[in-house]
Amino acid sequence: MHRVVIIGSGFGGLFAAKALKHTDVDITIIAKTNTHLFQPLLYQVATGVLSEGEIAPPTREILRRQKNVRVLLGLVEDIDLAGRAVKWRFHNNHFETPYDTLIVAAGAGQSYFGNDHFRTFAPGMKSIDDALELRARILKAFEVAEFTVDPDERRRLLTFAVVGAGPTGVEMAGQIRELASATLRNEFRSFDPSDARVVLIDGADQVLPPFGPKLGKKTQDTLEKLGVEVQLGAIVTDLDDDGLTFRRKDGTSERIEASCKVWAAGVQGSELGKTLAEQSGAELDRSGRVVVTDRLTLPAHPEVFVVGDMAAVPGVPGVAQGAIQGARYAAKAIQARVSGGGEPGPFAYKDKGSMATISKFAAVTQIGKLQLTGFVAWLAWLFLHLLYIAGFKQRITTLLSWFITFVTNGRAQRVVTNQQMVARLALERLGAGSSGKLIHGEELAEE
Repeated sequence: MHRVVIIGSGFGGLFAAKALKHTDVDITIIAKTNTHLFQPLLYQVATGVLSEGEIAPPTREILRRQKNVRVLLGLVEDIDLAGRAVKWRFHNNHFETPYDTLIVAAGAGQSYFGNDHFRTFAPGMKSIDDALELRARILKAFEVAEFTVDPDERRRLLTFAVVGAGPTGVEMAGQIRELASATLRNEFRSFDPSDARVVLIDGADQVLPPFGPKLGKKTQDTLEKLGVEVQLGAIVTDLDDDGLTFRRKDGTSERIEASCKVWAAGVQGSELGKTLAEQSGAELDRSGRVVVTDRLTLPAHPEVFVVGDMAAVPGVPGVAQGAIQGARYAAKAIQARVSGGGEPGPFAYKDKGSMATISKFAAVTQIGKLQLTGFVAWLAWLFLHLLYIAGFKQRITTLLSWFITFVTNGRAQRVVTNQQMVARLALERLGAGSSGKLIHGEELAEE
């Protein structure tokens, strides 16, 4: 039977497997987590709206009725293109899985633009661990402020800086603001949570650059009305445990003392991209993504598809739809090869629009020339995100959590643990690995 190996269980990996459900192939998914993460809603886990289980159901549970799929938990270390095999490990156990067709959908990580030491002080928004750590940092800042006497230190504790004014940064800043102003109201005795300062920082000239100036201005106005301080044309030059420094275009610099920093600026393709490029001669773009052919394959290796955030395809943004459509295209090509039919023509991305929520009852949506704002856009955002959450059970619990938050301002997920904090300290102690780079979370688990 034709062997298809899929690396990654995100949108690209999951939708490729599902699209091959009725195809006579043997599918193996190898992923570093046992879940399918709905990444666009990570910020709601970080701010207590949703639990991690609601946006990250087990991959094998989603595919339990699909008999031609096997799911393996492991970290892919190498890909042998000449030998057509994927080399991976779990703890100290090493494995090699052969393939006839390979779909690489390993996603992307957070880019700190060469300042990887920022990671310790400003987690990104790419994994469940990131979201849980941020939730701990945000909520603990309020808890510590309750018994802090020094007004300067309390001011630092209650200052939250979000770097990056794309959809993730906008959504994160809006939710922190709502958490402080609505959810935590009347819960503290030494200070008023609504006095918290939320700062959104970006080097661009507008909020949400891909959405155009009109929606960008509308989003900025809504954020500022909520109480979010927007700093544009500002590039972060230094970041430490106590705060950050940014430089404006006129050359002036400003220091913000902030206990909690969130990094939502830039993405970096998976390190597997370098492996593929070295063996195939493919180029990498500035973000480390693999430049693929117009059929989403590697040059001289039509049996290897690269989809999602790992692939650099002109006109295809790094959003869920890009991964989903790329995965379905790859599945269609595999079906044609197995059946002996004609393969599809070059991949053509269909832009289904962009959207971002700002706060309760406020969002912006762009579908072609149609632009929506306010409550209507918010309803569209709710419907689309609910539609793409995997699993009926997860959709129901997510809908219930949204109802509680949007109607009562309450948030059910406010438990704080030290697990993520301990992991970060361990990362610092482990220091750099053999590659000279900070060891990532999955490698920490191995240690």
